[in-house]
Amino acid sequence: MYDLIIVGAGPAGLTAAVYAARAELDFIVLEREMLSGGQIVNTYEVDNYPGMFHLGGFELATKFREHADALGASFVTGRVVRVEEVPEGKRLVCEDGNSYEAKTVILSGGAKHRKLLVPGETELAGMGVSYCATCDGAFFRGKEVAVVGGGDVAVEDALFLSRICKKVYLIHRRDSFRAAKTLVSKLVAAENVELVYDSTVQEIKGKNKVEAAVIKNVKTEEKRELQLDGVFIAVGMLPETEAFKGIVEMDASGYIVADETCSTSDPAIFAAGDIRTKQLRQIVTAAADGANAITSVERFLTTNWQFFHT
Repeated sequence: MYDLIIVGAGPAGLTAAVYAARAELDFIVLEREMLSGGQIVNTYEVDNYPGMFHLGGFELATKFREHADALGASFVTGRVVRVEEVPEGKRLVCEDGNSYEAKTVILSGGAKHRKLLVPGETELAGMGVSYCATCDGAFFRGKEVAVVGGGDVAVEDALFLSRICKKVYLIHRRDSFRAAKTLVSKLVAAENVELVYDSTVQEIKGKNKVEAAVIKNVKTEEKRELQLDGVFIAVGMLPETEAFKGIVEMDASGYIVADETCSTSDPAIFAAGDIRTKQLRQIVTAAADGANAITSVERFLTTNWQFFHT
């Protein structure tokens, strides 16, 4: 039985691995894919991680993994499908039938962006199609872009982009926004923002980069093509928490309820990175969670030392 199993090898999981190795814990990292790094692997350039500006996402992910490897972290490929209680901790059962036991668990499987599932979206991801305006917006300074969505994030993204882009279209499938009224008021006042109501994106066009988007009015069925340099999709996130339902408390959106200590409703399970309830989901906050989670794990193991060694 391990001291710890870290589930997920994005920035949160890899940082946790670095801190766990330095704390001399007996642990493994369970990752779904052979390639570590999570979402940042598909990010063309990272410009908001301190000290690592103008660095490709794949390169940054590689540095995270190399750091963990250099400290002796062990990685195992496996997708967790079930968590079981055992006398001294938890058993994590994977899709391939293998199982692993540990006294504590850090869940850091992240969250994935909800996609439009339209032609061109996948092909142009990282080449004008983005799911994070604060991450990638600076690359579109002085250009024309579109934001897709109608919630707080979409409106906030449009406002952020309006300060640096020549023109911003906000495309929403309904005739009113779900976002806070104060945000919508600011958006309406922005002179370079055009609100496109009752519309959906049908296709994103371009060769090697975004060049245009075809949109359709859901009421009139009229189609038109917008000439664009970028498309920012903000239609929600899907946390990777399906296997942990009923194990730890989650909010209505499926995020694990955890504070800055990364503690969950189960004293032996911790949640770090995009998978947990938090205000901001970015690389720097995920890395901070990874460090905090190990501190909480150490405190738990110390507190329960007698229980685990009888």
